Amino acid sequence: MKKNLILASGSAIRAEMLKNAGVEVRIIKPRVDEDMVKDSLLAEGAPPRDIADTLAEMKALKVSEKEPDALVIGCDQVLDLGGRMLSKPETREEARAQLIDMRGERHMLLSAAVICEAGKPIWRHIGQVRLRMRDFSDDFLDGYLDRNWPEVSHSVGGYQLEAEGVRLFSRIDGDYFTVLGLPLMEMLNYLTLRGDLQQ
Repeated sequence: MKKNLILASGSAIRAEMLKNAGVEVRIIKPRVDEDMVKDSLLAEGAPPRDIADTLAEMKALKVSEKEPDALVIGCDQVLDLGGRMLSKPETREEARAQLIDMRGERHMLLSAAVICEAGKPIWRHIGQVRLRMRDFSDDFLDGYLDRNWPEVSHSVGGYQLEAEGVRLFSRIDGDYFTVLGLPLMEMLNYLTLRGDLQQ
């Protein structure tokens, strides 16, 4: 029997990706103190991959416990810069500092998705994309932030690949949807094989 799908996320881009793929979802934003969880896991020495996975699971579980008859999708994305985790920049200055740290360097985006049913995780996947930033000038960086702040404050690393942020890069190895914050192909394949999406 096909199950209703719920996206446990306030992310407009994730909702749009699913809608564009012809997948009907209800949106329920979970109440999870992400900063507290991140700080706790970082204090324990957890790698960025585990942090993304844990947060995705927590969001899905929070909603799944109240919606046991639905499949609930929880997501999270983190940026791994040489083992150091970067989060969404809270100020323009923080965005500038992050982008300077990444300039000319390679980093990894980790997009975790967990599907829960009746308060239990039944599927999980962590998509990985390797990205190399070009060695852009300070003038370009300042102009970029003038044109794109505060929109990029909603994106880990201070860039949106679907917008002008693509100009910050010299190379991207991996799946476009994973960069946007959801391992969409893997999740759609799972839901199709399960029978929740039409074959």
